[in-house]
Amino acid sequence: MKKLFVVALSVVLLSACKNNLQTGLPYFNDPDFTPVWFAKNNLALQKLHTIPPFALTDQNGRTITNKTTRGKIYVANFFFTRCGNICPKMTENMHQVADFFKNDSTVMFISHSVTSEYDNARVLKKYAADKNIDNPNWHLLTGSQEKIYMLARSGYFADAATKSAIAGRFLHSENFILVDQRGHIRGVYNGTINMEVNNLIKHIKLLKAEARPF
Repeated sequence: MKKLFVVALSVVLLSACKNNLQTGLPYFNDPDFTPVWFAKNNLALQKLHTIPPFALTDQNGRTITNKTTRGKIYVANFFFTRCGNICPKMTENMHQVADFFKNDSTVMFISHSVTSEYDNARVLKKYAADKNIDNPNWHLLTGSQEKIYMLARSGYFADAATKSAIAGRFLHSENFILVDQRGHIRGVYNGTINMEVNNLIKHIKLLKAEARPF
């Protein structure tokens, strides 16, 4: 059901983009991922949901914050190194996108561990080596599990519309979340589906070409 929802959403977005070329990608302001378009210079953009401040540690021991991502387009997801079902496919697909933008410092990738009590920086560094993650702009993050879960659910709406969104449930989401240079959510994609990954690459290109509205 979740896969059908995300695929249907992508079809809506592609259709809307074709019919609304001047406004480009929509904005997402709520956990239902309701797409909203604005004309250029519309002051309502200032009231849109933004990713809240965060400070987490990457696989190299660096502190990554919302200041690190400021002015960057980035893709966020949530995984754990011992996951044997959807995570390997998600990592493979994120790798495809990260490789496409490997030499582009304006595009970042942020993978948050949802089992941070195990996935410390050392474990994440080994995971990165095992998966040949060599894009310097791809950060595997660890930190307080409570803060990561709060950030995932209230910031990225990562597992919205799923049973795991219930308080106390384990966070397990296949979503890739596209965030623009000002911290607005601009797209959500099923990270296990190749068509979705291709759409994500196209939409990152759209964001790079987008004239800032204010």
